[in-house]
Amino acid sequence: MSKRQTEVAVIGAGVIGSAVAYYAAKAGFQVALIDAGDSAQFTSSRCDGNVLVSDKMPGYDASLTARSQELLDELSDELDYDFQWERRGSMLVMENEQEMEMGQKLCEDFKANGITGVHMMDPNELAQREPCLARDLAGGMWFDGDGCLYPMGLCYGLAEGLKKYRGELLLHQPVTMVKKSGKGFVLSTPDYEIWTERVVNCAGIQSARVGAMSGIEIPVKPRQGQILVSEPTVQLAKQKVMEFGYMMAKFQSSDYVRPVMPLMEKYGVALVYEPTGGNNFLLGSSRYFTDMDDVKVDIEVMKAIALRGIRFFPAMADVKVIRSYAGIRAYTPDHMPIISDTVVDGYYVATGHEGDGVGLSAITGVLMTQLLSGEVTEFDMEPLRLSRF
Repeated sequence: MSKRQTEVAVIGAGVIGSAVAYYAAKAGFQVALIDAGDSAQFTSSRCDGNVLVSDKMPGYDASLTARSQELLDELSDELDYDFQWERRGSMLVMENEQEMEMGQKLCEDFKANGITGVHMMDPNELAQREPCLARDLAGGMWFDGDGCLYPMGLCYGLAEGLKKYRGELLLHQPVTMVKKSGKGFVLSTPDYEIWTERVVNCAGIQSARVGAMSGIEIPVKPRQGQILVSEPTVQLAKQKVMEFGYMMAKFQSSDYVRPVMPLMEKYGVALVYEPTGGNNFLLGSSRYFTDMDDVKVDIEVMKAIALRGIRFFPAMADVKVIRSYAGIRAYTPDHMPIISDTVVDGYYVATGHEGDGVGLSAITGVLMTQLLSGEVTEFDMEPLRLSRF
């Protein structure tokens, strides 16, 4: 078994771990990024590429994403790998007047919390922007700054950037032990024994298992999301389109009952449409709790997603689905990620982003690096601390 020594060992080479490793290495730390599989092999390869303020709650949550969008602007120039970051804007669409009233209040809250480039749309503006949308929609909300990217490409770019800063990438090395040793830790993998001053657990849905190796309880649960992929076709919309009900499905925090089939309610199905550079589109989404390794697609969920898509884009009924896939997201009880130190000195956690990992990856990398460096962080970290649970 080969021995290694490093200052920071980051466990998990998905989009969160890759961002943490990159920014830490850029700040001057000696970093080893370790994963049981390949770069972006797990959840980060089974998602869409959204970086959205529109699906966040106004205030702290939305501000984190807005800052992450700015950092992605910078990364698109810094990294040698093109991860296809593009700010196309996004829209939330409303089915009825009750949703419009709720949307108007939400829009005002966004503006009051410093989010610019957001406004309500009446049916005429909605039809003018996206003529393929159903004509009976009550209106919508537009967000200028939102964008999308290629998630695996971002992971690859961050990993290549890590190497430029002399970081080390150790793939196909499942961590089997994390043990406190003096002022640091010893990590074991099949091929390496690694001594490190600090550990950052970015293992996503595996973060609870990895944390347990050091006696740290991390309250994440596996929540599956499923996505359909269309054949190449005429783009039905130029940017991200979500139904306003997506917010209810995501946060489970409203008394409002959406006018949907019981199957859609059961699996948390809500319209999420994303055009791609290949002239097809991704269609979601679903949300339901399942087993940690359950990445099987379910035909009933596929039907519910397709029907929900057709309700908002009637022309979708004539488009073929060429494949579907499912990913497991790390869910926390309050829907906020964990970016935190722990009761074990030198042990840090960055996990629980659920469906916001891609969007919050850059700001997570920056905040964790500031924690590692002992610097004042850009944001108040109390809402993200592990101790809140």
